Amino acid sequence: MKLYLAVSLVLLASLIAASGVAAVTSGWVLPLNWRHVRAPRIYGWGQLVVAFALCWQLVVGLMTSDSDVRPLGTLIGAAILLAGLIVMMVSQLAGGNRKGGGAP
Repeated sequence: MKLYLAVSLVLLASLIAASGVAAVTSGWVLPLNWRHVRAPRIYGWGQLVVAFALCWQLVVGLMTSDSDVRPLGTLIGAAILLAGLIVMMVSQLAGGNRKGGGAP
């Protein structure tokens, strides 16, 4: 894996994780998602799972040079990423009805 790809992946995972921690602890969601997210804490957990999946992909890409292990690790990372996205989608469908467009 190239260094520029690894650095951008770490930066992206850190930003997603920071947003996830903010959503889990205080219920804060980015202003673009205020209308869509009905359960901010569930959305935050989904973001944390997505950040973990990106870090998993980074570890698999950088640490494994064995050609038998890398496809399995990539498949596991993709499954974790899909699970995080599903959790984020569930938070938009279910949960409490948030009134207005402001922050909680």
